[in-house]
Amino acid sequence: MSERRANALRGEAEITINGTRLILRPSFAALVAAEEELGSLFDLVERAANGRLLLSEIVTLFWHVASDRPEHLTRYQFGEGMMELGLAGVTPALKILLKQILSGLPADS
Repeated sequence: MSERRANALRGEAEITINGTRLILRPSFAALVAAEEELGSLFDLVERAANGRLLLSEIVTLFWHVASDRPEHLTRYQFGEGMMELGLAGVTPALKILLKQILSGLPADS
C-alpha cells in the first residue's frame, strides 16, 4: 500500500482500518460494482438522507471503493475495523462519498 493521501479534488476519502490507511475512491467501476450488490445508488443516498442506511450497506460501499485494499484484508475484517471506528468515525468519509455520488466524478477520475 502506498502512503498516498486522499485527493479531495477526485472525491476521495480515507479511513484507517487496523492501522492501515485506505483510500476510498468512487470510480465508475467501483460504484457500478457497489450498485450491483446494493441496488440503486440513488436509493442508497435517499436511505442515508432519511437515516435508514444499514451498516452492511456502508461496509459494502466502502469495500468496493477502497482502491488500495491489502490482499490479506478480508471483508469481515474490514467490517470489524469499521465498527472499531464507530459510526462517528466513518461518517465523514461516508458524507464525502455520498456527495460525489450525487454531484458526479471529475472528468479525470
